[in-house]
Amino acid sequence: MSINTKTTLVALALSSLLSTSATANLNNLPQLNPQESTTAVSQQTESEKANALFEAIFMENVMANPVNQTYLGIKQDYGKWNDLSDAAADADLARSKDQLTRLTLLDVTKLNEQAALSFELLKAGLEHSISDDKWRYHTYPINQMYGVHSRVASFLINQHQVTDESDAKAYISRLNAIPALMSQLETSLEIRAKKHIIAPKFVFAYVISDSQNIISGAPFSDTGKDSALWADATRKITKLDISDDNKQALLAEVKQALLTKVKPAYEQLITYAKSLEARADTKDGAWKLPDGEAFYNNALARTTTTDMTAETIHKLGLSEVNRIHDEMRVIMKKVHFTGTLQEFFVFMRDDKQFYYPDTIEGKTAYLAQAKLLIDTMESRLDEVFTIKPKAALVVRKVEAFREKSAGKAFYDQPAPDGSRPGTYYANLYKMDAMPKYQMEALAYHEGIPGHHMQIAIAQELQGIPKFRKFGGYTAYIEGWGLYSEYFPKEMGMYADPYSDFGRLSMELWRACRLVVDTGIHAKKWTREQAIAYYVENTPNAESDAIKMVERHIVMPSQATAYKVGMIKILQLREQAKETLGAKFDIREFHTIILKNGPLPLDVLEEQVNKWIKQVQSM
Repeated sequence: MSINTKTTLVALALSSLLSTSATANLNNLPQLNPQESTTAVSQQTESEKANALFEAIFMENVMANPVNQTYLGIKQDYGKWNDLSDAAADADLARSKDQLTRLTLLDVTKLNEQAALSFELLKAGLEHSISDDKWRYHTYPINQMYGVHSRVASFLINQHQVTDESDAKAYISRLNAIPALMSQLETSLEIRAKKHIIAPKFVFAYVISDSQNIISGAPFSDTGKDSALWADATRKITKLDISDDNKQALLAEVKQALLTKVKPAYEQLITYAKSLEARADTKDGAWKLPDGEAFYNNALARTTTTDMTAETIHKLGLSEVNRIHDEMRVIMKKVHFTGTLQEFFVFMRDDKQFYYPDTIEGKTAYLAQAKLLIDTMESRLDEVFTIKPKAALVVRKVEAFREKSAGKAFYDQPAPDGSRPGTYYANLYKMDAMPKYQMEALAYHEGIPGHHMQIAIAQELQGIPKFRKFGGYTAYIEGWGLYSEYFPKEMGMYADPYSDFGRLSMELWRACRLVVDTGIHAKKWTREQAIAYYVENTPNAESDAIKMVERHIVMPSQATAYKVGMIKILQLREQAKETLGAKFDIREFHTIILKNGPLPLDVLEEQVNKWIKQVQSM
């Protein structure tokens, strides 16, 4: 079995919430006891030894990461944050090198098929983790997408569960530790600044605004409603089955921590962010960074798990944009619109019939309709799947403190113990950026059959190592999400032509991403030039274009994954249909795509080819 040398393994260190936008959860909690021995005994087969080593490596990485422990239901370091220091990064690197050495002691020739696949994936991931350390500083730790400043609050609110008094104490401990965390953050930002790695100037207004929002409201001021953190702590502690006196004592500690620790820490961060803003420039592409071209090429390889060059991706994007425009013109005729495609875009973008009102009632109606779309699709899953997730899915709006800077929609995994469902977040900050005709595709992508199906099913898989169940390859994950927007049309969904236009507009958006991401980072497009491309070629609101371009800028290569992954899945499906003919079953095809957890695209192709041969032989 070959493993493309440019695959990536996001889950090797289960990258911290505080440095990426990824999240991870763990299933089957009883197996996660950090004291559990994984020592191989002489009677074990080589595959059993390998699986024990895979689990040991996974747990070593988890136990070095307090934030991910919380995601995985482990409370050993429940009151701590991750260490953001260079010393911690050095320790991570040393651990990866040691793990790779131990891994290579296995006799690969004696491994069964699944263990051999796991070995190759883990080996490639460790090798990439080690080689990519050269790009340690090529990130923007504070930005509008996943900065430490905002993720601290969202993590406490959404992930830190309070089920007893000790959990509340851990919450308070994390509040009290925020100054030390922010001090480490400032140090890491300053190291980058001295290496001429500073986020573009536009980023800082978001960072400052989000930080100010976190320390606005009670108890930070006497006016306004409760701050997000105070409201969260109050809600969680009030529900505890303890005496009122104990509740009040805990809340007093929370208030003390917010006023004496959290507020000064954020005020210091705001001051530093303003000083960094003064040193920032308006250059947007990765090309401006030290060895920026090599960094971006490596990022593309990791993101897409292919050898596609920036130029190849750019041209693919242009071709896809043209194809989708032609399909949109067909819908124009179907709805009897007379005019150019660009005029149709303006109509779809501006006509009030396509939007819920920007009111509490309008936002409530949006969420209700999104839930209805997901429920309807869920009722028909047996038509296209033989496996389904056990975890539930809920629909929520993005919280007020981060809605201004957050993306349009996103998904958070369910908790492994069932205490938290999977969540589809819709950003309703500006209702004119959330058209009704895109609701269907958006719900399918983020919810069912998209991210919730794929990620929850992966978490619930049996018989494969946890690093595979809870890992991730962006091209696979987002490729599945975009493919999940497409195939419901084959089930008769998108009956409304405008909704089908919405599906195409979402796909068009991802095709434009190929053009714009490579345009910014390889062709030196300006922020304004990139925004103009989206506005001219899509029906989306200008606010969408601005947010997307700003996302490209702080997350080089990430947005190329969607279309590259979708195209590969569709190619594999068409290959299977052509080869198998009447033997092709869409349900079994979806099973083979999902049953091994996330995979690099070349490995996914190998798995599909094996399945095709097996079906042929029946």
